[in-house]
Formats: sequence, C-alpha cells, structure tokens
Amino acid sequence: MSVQDEVKNYYGDVLQNSEDLKTDACCTDTAMPSYLKRVLSQVHEEVLNRYYGCGLVAPEQLKGLRILDLGSGSGRDCYALSALVGEEGYVVGVDMTDAQLEVANRHIDYHRMQFGYAKSNVEFHKGYIEKLDELGFADDSFDIIVSNCVINLSPDKEAVLKQAYRLLKPGGEMYFSDVYSDRRVPVELTSDPVLYGECLGGALYWNDFINIAKQAGFSDPRLVEYRELSIENETIKEKLGDISFYSATYRLFKIECLEPTSENYGQSVIYRGSLEHHPDVFVFDANHSLVKGEAVAVSGNTYRLLKESRFHQHFDFIGSLARHLGTFGTNDASPFKQRPVAACCSETKPTKSSGCCG
Repeated sequence: MSVQDEVKNYYGDVLQNSEDLKTDACCTDTAMPSYLKRVLSQVHEEVLNRYYGCGLVAPEQLKGLRILDLGSGSGRDCYALSALVGEEGYVVGVDMTDAQLEVANRHIDYHRMQFGYAKSNVEFHKGYIEKLDELGFADDSFDIIVSNCVINLSPDKEAVLKQAYRLLKPGGEMYFSDVYSDRRVPVELTSDPVLYGECLGGALYWNDFINIAKQAGFSDPRLVEYRELSIENETIKEKLGDISFYSATYRLFKIECLEPTSENYGQSVIYRGSLEHHPDVFVFDANHSLVKGEAVAVSGNTYRLLKESRFHQHFDFIGSLARHLGTFGTNDASPFKQRPVAACCSETKPTKSSGCCG
C-alpha cells in the first residue's frame, strides 16, 4: 500500500472523529481570538467533528481574496475562510480522501445560508497536493494558500511547495501550520502507518524544511508561532525515543530577489492599526509584534515583505536601499566578530599589501 493510500485509509476509515487520534499532534488549535470563535460557531457540527488540523490557518486581511486550502479535509477551514473573505472572495479546497470530501460537499448549501450569501463561494476538488497541475489551476491565480497539518503527510513535500509557489500571485502568501521535528526522523519510523497518520512519521526536520522552501522560491520563510507537542501514548513515545516534535505556523511569500540574510539599510516601518481585528498590534512573525504608531527598525527583507504584499496599505515606510549598514540586529554573522585567531603577519614586519598575507 502506498503512503497516500495509507493516509486515505487512516483519515477515511480508521479515524471517525478527532477523539480517535492517539496524540495531540493533529489537533492543537492555539488560543483563538473571539472573532474566529464566532465564525467557527457557524460551521456544521459534522464538519467540526472530522477536523484533524494542527493549528489556526486564518491569516489577516482576507476580504475579497481568492484562497486555496491544501488538504482541506472535511472543510472546516474552508468554511471559516469563506466567511472571512466575504461573498466577493472565493475559497477552493483540495483533498484526496473521498470520505472527507463527502462531508465537505454535503454542507456547501448549509454554510451559504449560514453566512447569508446568494451563492456559495466555496468549492472542493479531489486531487493530490503534490500534483496541483493536474487540477487545471492557472499560474498566479491565488492570493493566499493555506494548509493545516497536511504537508507532513505528503510523500513529496518539495513538489507541494513548488506547486504552491507557481499558483500564488506575485506578493501572495502561503500561510500554513504543520508538524516539524528537531532532527531527521529515522527511515524505519517513516513507514509506520500510525506514526505517519498521526502527523509524526512524515514530519520534516525543521532545517530541511527551510532549505526546501528556499529551493521552491520562498526566499525568506518566517516562523509565526510554535509549540512543542505532547506525546502521551506510551507505545508511540517509546518508538520515537528522543525526537521532539513541534506544531508551527509559517509565512512564505512569493516575492522575488529577497536577500539570503537579514541586511540592515536603516529602514523602519510604522503600523497604522488599520488591519481588521488587529487595531493595536499586528504579529507579523515570531520576531515582529508591530504596535500601532511605533516606528520599528526592520531588515531590508522585512521591509519588502510588508511593502510588496497585501499589507502595504497598512504601513508607513521609512528609508530606502541607498545605504547598507551590514547585517541586521542579532543576525550579524560577521566572521570578524567571533573569537580572534592569531594574525598571519609578523608584528614587527607588516607587509605593504592591504591584506597582511598578500
């Protein structure tokens, strides 16, 4: 049985609701803001019961946007997002499991009426997230791509990210939650169907993920939030040994020519407080909680991520790329600020060249 068939069986037949899970890896919603609780309170109970996500994939500023959900399952996130994009927005879900798609499709009209729309703004497709090119989606056709604890289940994660990059509009964002490990998972564990179905066997080592994301075109992945997972099942804990797992949310932007490191140009941004539901503070990533009205020094990459994405209208931008000041903040990787080593030239007979060993 292929990995994909095992996943279909696990999520279509073995699991009947979220209580059947053996770990909390695939059901770890973070503290949810009240406006999202109100939206989810309108989602059908059957859809909620068949939810197996590992985080909250509802980024900011969604009104009127076109969103793709990779591994949409029973449709929980799609329906929540359909309320947030409004009737003028649109949400497309892709999943490979018939049982989950049946639940999602059964409640399309229910949610249209719940949200008061003249026609539904949601549709679901059966397909593989590694093979989105087979579904006929045009290049540069989505503003945002989300995914909720699904990419770890894919046998070809690099293909998923490359397809996502192709489908995003310039300046678009992939905002997704998934499970990561603090080291590479041994091969013998990746073939365990329970570990794989529980989002652990297929988890990427975090540094491998960063490199794969960059190879796909997402030059500067941004960690938004994370938490270590609790593995309470003794059998699973024994199999995993010392490996630690984390549920984490990342932002990946389709913005070309970002620099490989955080460089300092003396630039700053000021948050206007105009993002809906975020009047005082906008948490862009784990290192940037931007307070309304405060000028915050940022790297050249952060400046561009905000200015060339949908967030540009919510900020004042100060500075340019005219003067480079070295690496930014704590990301200073200069080899000359490490422990000094012995000089290569004589103290008594310096050479004439600009480099002392010339």
